[in-house]
Amino acid sequence: MARDDGDSLSTSQIRDWRSIITLIVFILTNINVLCPFPIPIFVPRKLWDRFLDAVAALRIIPKRKFRSPPLALNDDNDNNGKIKPWVRLNFPMNFVTAPLIADLFLLAIQAIGRQEVHDGTIGADNISPIDIMVFFLTLAYIAISIDASGLIRYLAFRVLQWGGEVGHRLFFYLYAFFFVLGSFIGNDPIILSGTAFLAYMTRVSSNIVHPRAWIHTQFAIANVASAILVSSNPTNLVLAGAFNIKFINYTANMIVPVVATAIVLFPFLLYVVFANEDLIPHSIELHELPDHVKAKKPVNPNIPHARGHTDADEADLANNDEGKLLSLEEIMNPFLDKGGAAFGAVIMAATLITVLAINAASTKSGAHPVFWVTLPAAFVMFCWDLGFGWYHRKETREIARKGRLEFENARAERILADESRRQSVAQTGLQDGAKHGAGSFSPGFTSKEQQNSTSDGSSLGEKSGQNQVVTETPPEGLFVPSSDEDVERRRQNSLSSVQMPRGPATLQSLGQDALRWCQETFPTAAAVILHLPFALVPFAFCMFVLVQGLVTKGWVPVFAYGWDHWVNRTGTVGAIGGMGFLSVVLCNFAGTNIGTTILLCRIIQKWQEIHDRSGVPISDRTFWATVYSMAIGVNYGAFSSAFSASLAGLLWRDILARKHIRVRSLDFARVNLPIISISMIVGCAVLVGEVYIVRKETPYQM
Repeated sequence: MARDDGDSLSTSQIRDWRSIITLIVFILTNINVLCPFPIPIFVPRKLWDRFLDAVAALRIIPKRKFRSPPLALNDDNDNNGKIKPWVRLNFPMNFVTAPLIADLFLLAIQAIGRQEVHDGTIGADNISPIDIMVFFLTLAYIAISIDASGLIRYLAFRVLQWGGEVGHRLFFYLYAFFFVLGSFIGNDPIILSGTAFLAYMTRVSSNIVHPRAWIHTQFAIANVASAILVSSNPTNLVLAGAFNIKFINYTANMIVPVVATAIVLFPFLLYVVFANEDLIPHSIELHELPDHVKAKKPVNPNIPHARGHTDADEADLANNDEGKLLSLEEIMNPFLDKGGAAFGAVIMAATLITVLAINAASTKSGAHPVFWVTLPAAFVMFCWDLGFGWYHRKETREIARKGRLEFENARAERILADESRRQSVAQTGLQDGAKHGAGSFSPGFTSKEQQNSTSDGSSLGEKSGQNQVVTETPPEGLFVPSSDEDVERRRQNSLSSVQMPRGPATLQSLGQDALRWCQETFPTAAAVILHLPFALVPFAFCMFVLVQGLVTKGWVPVFAYGWDHWVNRTGTVGAIGGMGFLSVVLCNFAGTNIGTTILLCRIIQKWQEIHDRSGVPISDRTFWATVYSMAIGVNYGAFSSAFSASLAGLLWRDILARKHIRVRSLDFARVNLPIISISMIVGCAVLVGEVYIVRKETPYQM
């Protein structure tokens, strides 16, 4: 029940300038989340260099001569080769920084204060952000640990074998697999592992022209499945907490509309949206994995440089034969940590069962935070990952060491090949100029590389201690390859150039060494921690505070009165259709589906309060129709018109980009429009029938 604050439903203060600014800031923040951009900051180069030298003197970063290329900026040189007098630094304005800056700005102008910050972090009106975030992160650790064990990719491989070469059958098997698995562990692990799997599978198929059908289907069905359990999506946690919904009751009300959506959506995708032989062939032709590769021990992708030289050449291997062989090996010879997968599955099952049982048995007065269950379970899983990693540390460190050497050798070979290519082009240019009587040829002409180095890579000045002139071979002479000894010497010099001298230890180098040690010693634990959605924490807290500002400044009551007028005119069916449409649209324009859920929960709570004050109760049927249509909308809204409709969408896009599959924003919206339309129509239609069967027109009671 919402708190009775006396004037909490007052809308008169929306005329105050602070209220108006609060609404403007909220809108601009959500636009920024939808369209992130960097803010360029220009700093005088001398000042920037002195700052870096001061930081280096404090042993935080390496000194200039030991500094690695990442600290060099892309726009150091003008087109004329001169050093720019200004250094451009880009400050990111995205879903992490924009809400935080908005909150700080509103605090500075006193539009919000201590109460809004307290209610937006500690909690108010049955929404406890801290409990929600701890529960989500701890459960996410278990789910991502299961993914890091290779279980999802291995099961997908087995599904691929069952589906065989029949395209439509394989499409159905993968569709059902992602739906069932996503129902239990949520959408994020499915997107983390399943997206990469599909990217590899479509690449190694000779007759799948474009991966569009497979990747969009996987993304849609993962988000549909996440609507079944409260634990599968943070939006469900916010909603269940806001209205004191027991987890088992939530699932009982959501499972029928969600399953119906999944059943109807499959033939619609197969025969309408992706009815193209180039997208889903009747017969899929996968390349065969050579016998010597089948016999290889699967590589643990969590170990740094486990694939050796292929890490250096991944961008170049995207579409050639070696790259396809590597992708095929990822699919047909997947890594599986059987012990970790089995232990993780048991921990996840026990955790979910315990959470559901305790939540169902608890009363409103005796309810305990659900993270009291998930936090110990995640700690047990973390200890397992640490223990397993420590037990196998010799093996994983050796794999990492060999892979790192192979990686560095590959980079050195690339540098040597580039240098040879440049020399060959220079020789060809000289010969062509001489043949055509070019007057620019001079015996004293040398290329930049020849002026600066001898054949063994050392400086000419170092060789003689004075300036020397190196004469070029006659233009009619052919390019003579170096001897084997010279090639090996140049390769070693290239390798030396890759391995920069480290210099004295710094805070940065110690941090890098510590991270590498952890990744090589505890590969699973390190991989899971690096993949945990920590960015969700500041984003969610800042959005809670922003929405709380709208509450105290009178805007949420305004929206609640508007919603009340809509429901009075349209009834229960209008409540389902209106809230479903509103929630999907707001996912794209109100700070992802998490921000949308926070805002809509506050509006519905104020709607409750309006009827409590008036003495005219909301019917049980209409209230729960509104709540569960919002649950459908905020889950399905992830696959609507913008990547930023959910954090899962941003993750999905980034994984595909790393696998050399670019999905444009316009294509994302165009493909998803029919998918979200049919999904919402089916889900809401089934929900209408459900509430008319199981709910009555009696007054709603919490």
